[in-house]
Amino acid sequence: MIDFRSDTFTKPTPGMMDAMMKAQVGDDVFGEDPSVNLLEAKMADLFGMEAALYCPSGTMSNQVAIKVHTLPGDEVICSHLAHVYIYEGGGIAFNAGAQTRPINSNRGMIKAAQVEAAINPDDVHKARTSLVCLENTSNRGGGCCYDWNDIVQISEVCEQSNLQLHLDGARLFNALVATKQEAKDYGGVFDSISVCFNKGMGCPMGSVLMGSRDFIREARRVRKKLGGGLRQAGYMAATCLYALDHHIGRLQEDHDHAKMLATALIENQYVGHMFPVDTNIIIFDVQNGMTAQRFSDILRKDDILVMPVAANQVRIVTHLDVNREMVQQACDAIVQMQNQL
Repeated sequence: MIDFRSDTFTKPTPGMMDAMMKAQVGDDVFGEDPSVNLLEAKMADLFGMEAALYCPSGTMSNQVAIKVHTLPGDEVICSHLAHVYIYEGGGIAFNAGAQTRPINSNRGMIKAAQVEAAINPDDVHKARTSLVCLENTSNRGGGCCYDWNDIVQISEVCEQSNLQLHLDGARLFNALVATKQEAKDYGGVFDSISVCFNKGMGCPMGSVLMGSRDFIREARRVRKKLGGGLRQAGYMAATCLYALDHHIGRLQEDHDHAKMLATALIENQYVGHMFPVDTNIIIFDVQNGMTAQRFSDILRKDDILVMPVAANQVRIVTHLDVNREMVQQACDAIVQMQNQL
């Protein structure tokens, strides 16, 4: 079975399993897990931030950040396609007691002028705008990457308006590889950054939240309240340390594989509009009487799994468990589909 549904379906590599079995561990709630401490220190140093916190998932790290940055009744600005808005179970309202101001965006990416226009005035009738959340890469935008100048301009608006700026960087390493940007540049403009290891980096679980020492101190308290205090978490942190050393550079393979699949898809008469393929995610519309579910069912007969994300839209994601031969097999099946119908 070739699984293109998500990069969360990866299994640990042999090297990652070996790192897990050899991990030095302790009780992380007591701050005594050496592998967790090393991971947090390495990530903070990599992004040029003061401190970091290991969380079980990207959703938790995002929700912890939003809770720390806001007060109940505040308003959070984000894209209408943002993961924090549509895929985290209403967590902004549930956990932080805040509301969202979703902005119509281009593939999940917003502009500084839009942010500025969405900031509420200092008026007792209005929610207090306190936080802006960006997502890079944008999942529902087909893995697209923010232009760096747009990020800088948004950060300037936030600074001028005394707003905090959080980055949902679930696939930030994909963006760094695709754009050749430096991690420390991000640490210089965001107040907090969340980076997942359970997607393209191939780990079983885990996300790291970064920010100032004071921010992370409060984030650790919120993580505990949300049930995220872990004990011998070093077994999982060791997989993240392994991924930092071995899996960042290879993300380019996933991007190349996505472009191969996109080329085959474009030639298929049942494939309509497709987002530009920047990283490892392909999102496209189906046409000519095809539905997303039927497209998925046809490929499933060839042991190829893709994900319908709307009635007429399909998502394909490449990752480290998909090699070049599997991608070519999928390309052949996509071409043959036209001859079978």
